[in-house]
Amino acid sequence: MTVPLVTMATLAQCPHAIPATMVSSATKVLVMGVPPLVMGDKGMVAGCPFTLPSATPSPCVTLMLTGASSKVLVEGKPALKMNPSDMGVAATQTPQGPVVWSSIQAKVLAT
Repeated sequence: MTVPLVTMATLAQCPHAIPATMVSSATKVLVMGVPPLVMGDKGMVAGCPFTLPSATPSPCVTLMLTGASSKVLVEGKPALKMNPSDMGVAATQTPQGPVVWSSIQAKVLAT
């Protein structure tokens, strides 16, 4: 099944509806005018208000993106594609819930 590639223009939110800033290490390739994300890149989250039931703050700080393409490489690394198992992650590396995707480019797809 083909899935859209994630780029720096892709809008993503942590599971608590806080927008993430997508950060790409690709410098030579553009998809729809912006760099695609590759394996090892992350979404950065600032301002997540999530608190555990024990009143301990546990905000999302990154989006763990794990949907590496098996066939599309960007500068020698697997391109990242949208993946339903991508997670918002706290500073303690605790998964907080699934990434919420929006404003997805649909012209470049990968498997």
